[in-house]
Order: sequence, then C-alpha cells, then structure tokens
Amino acid sequence: MIDKSRYTLAESVADIADGAVVLVGGFGMAGMPSELVDALIEQGARDLTIVSNNAGNGETGLAALINKGRVKKMICSFPRQADSHVFDALYRAGRIELELVPQGNLACRMEAAGAGLGAIFTPTAYGTELAEGKECRTIDGKHYVLEYPIQGDYALIKAHQGDRWGNLIYNKSARNFGPIMARAARCTIAQVSDIVGLGELDPEAVVTPGIFVQRVVAV
Repeated sequence: MIDKSRYTLAESVADIADGAVVLVGGFGMAGMPSELVDALIEQGARDLTIVSNNAGNGETGLAALINKGRVKKMICSFPRQADSHVFDALYRAGRIELELVPQGNLACRMEAAGAGLGAIFTPTAYGTELAEGKECRTIDGKHYVLEYPIQGDYALIKAHQGDRWGNLIYNKSARNFGPIMARAARCTIAQVSDIVGLGELDPEAVVTPGIFVQRVVAV
C-alpha cells in the first residue's frame, strides 16, 4: 500500500543532511512552508544551499533559518526587501553567499531540472553583469544566455490538500513555485492543511501528481 503521509514535521525532515540543496516554495509568505522550515531549524542541518524566490521575511521562517547560520548560499531573485534585514546584514558581513537569478530564469532552470534537460537558452540577462562568464548565442537573430538546471536534493512546499499518494491541490496564489519545485527535487516534502481520503480530490483539480511527491504531512 502506498502511503506517503508522515505523522510529524520532525519525521518529514529528519534525513536532510548538511550541505543539502533545498528548494523552498513561496512568494513572500504566500505558499511559504513555514512549519517545515521551522522543523528544519530544529533538525539542525547546516551549510545548506537554499533556493527560493526571496531571502526571507522579517525574523521568522526562512529568515530565522538564515539567522541561525544554517545557510551557506542563497539562490534567489529578490534578496532585498523592506523586511529582509537578516539576509542583508549577513551578506554585507560576508557570512553568506548569493547567486542572483532573475525570477523567470529561476523558474525555467528548475523546470529544466524537472524535465531532465541539460541546459536552456534564455534571453533574460543577456548583455548584463548576470551574463558575464556564461556562454551566449544568437539564435534566429535573438541573443540568448546559457543557463543550467537547478535541481534540489529536497523541496519543501506548501499545498492546500493532499492524499496519501501525494497528489496535491493548492490555494490560489499559494500555487507559485511549489509545482515547479516538486518536479525539480529528488525528494519533495509537502505540508498540507489536511490529508484527505483517496478519491476525495477532484482529479481535474490536482496540480502536482503524487509521482513527484515523496512525503506529505498535515499541519
């Protein structure tokens, strides 16, 4: 019997090792798997590479993980916001690395990982500092930059509901990076509001099929 449900948050993140690449869903706080991130803080993994849309908000969730000194490198699109003072201070002090990736490229690079592609060419960032040192080509008269896939060891995402097979549906704009990250990680861990019985999810509403999800925990 396939049953991907987990009883506790701690059990869900227990095997995330030091040095892991962790994809963290969310656009600001929308779709942010805050409880899974809190469990990762308690778990204690260090030297993590975190891939997310931004570098944390305030002093909770992802910002708290960064503040604990657990993150070696951030790969994100928006490292600076009005309330991103934790990352900003650590970066200025040289205590955390940053790879700045335009938002569309961030999504496409994870999509490439999920699709099994070796690389993609994108016009975004051509002719800017972000393209320095990267292969560039002119294709059909347009300029492109070569970008490589971003694959995670783990993805921490938030969905609205799931079943024990790992099928997921999302709540409105909380469906942002979650579906992409689920396909781009070797192990996807989803926190949901509740785990429903098989057959209770409308198949036409399922966004992330269970084949891309390894663990589901109700929060």
